[in-house]
Amino acid sequence: MNALDNISVVLVGTLYTGNVGSACRAMANMGIRNLRLAAPNLQNGWDEGERMAVHATDVMNARKEFATMEEAVADCVAVVGTTAREGLYRQHVRAPRDCAADILSIAETGPVALVFGREDKGLLNEEIAQCTHLIRIPVDEGYTSINLAQAVLVTCYELFTASGRYLSPREKAPPAPQAQKMQLVKNWANMLVEIGFMKPEQSDHFMQGFHRVFSRGVVTKDDAALMLGVARQAVWAAKGGRREV
Repeated sequence: MNALDNISVVLVGTLYTGNVGSACRAMANMGIRNLRLAAPNLQNGWDEGERMAVHATDVMNARKEFATMEEAVADCVAVVGTTAREGLYRQHVRAPRDCAADILSIAETGPVALVFGREDKGLLNEEIAQCTHLIRIPVDEGYTSINLAQAVLVTCYELFTASGRYLSPREKAPPAPQAQKMQLVKNWANMLVEIGFMKPEQSDHFMQGFHRVFSRGVVTKDDAALMLGVARQAVWAAKGGRREV
């Protein structure tokens, strides 16, 4: 069983179908496809929800609706509430990244609910009381309000990343051995003399710069200027402008 398959996003008292659709899109991006609406208080039709869901309308259409949050999480072995507010019973919050591994471990044993509150009020104290875990997305203290779908995306992203399902691309070619690197430097030195970029007696000085570029890449302005100079000189030489050095 994939732990992500055992995780449900629970939206409590949601006001706008557009936010539901956007949340579905975020969920689908991160491999979480179970949506539950608890006591939805929708103020508009589902056309906006379908538009915002884009290619995740299947997630939205498969949603389950419940009269209360208590009913929506009744079968869950863990209820992870999200809160941006301070206050009583909210002191022990953790960042999603800090508890993602724990949540996934619990999800391997049974259903887990990720609960998100209303767009305007979040989760009420009596709903917070039903949560076994609390998380808060770290934000700048100057503006702590996060759009509902954005909160769903950030939280699901941390779980998806912690699940190990994403494998970053890797370089197919093996690292270059030192002998090949030194041959590269030698060949470049010969080429730079041939195109008139430097004189043979300047080789030791100029090649120090190319050693640096070859070892770490083009990082500084000096590195870029050095490589641009070679390109200009190569074009000039290719057009017949090379003079003997």
